[in-house]
Amino acid sequence: MIENYSDETQARLMATSDEFRKLAAEHSSYDRRIEELGSRRFLSEKEQLEEAKLKKMKLHLKDQMEHIAHDGVTH
Repeated sequence: MIENYSDETQARLMATSDEFRKLAAEHSSYDRRIEELGSRRFLSEKEQLEEAKLKKMKLHLKDQMEHIAHDGVTH
């Protein structure tokens, strides 16, 4: 999920933070759709735009999750 934090930290956040859980669920949803699009031989222009947008949104969610994890570790 987020690379700079241990599985233990991530598990704790999944158990204690509604916001982190929501972001993680969205991240997983975007990841599944990106994988689905990536498995196709050819993408329409619309699908290519969707894939690019999903990748940006997924990265933004990851940044938000890392911010929450950082705050949780330092507090």
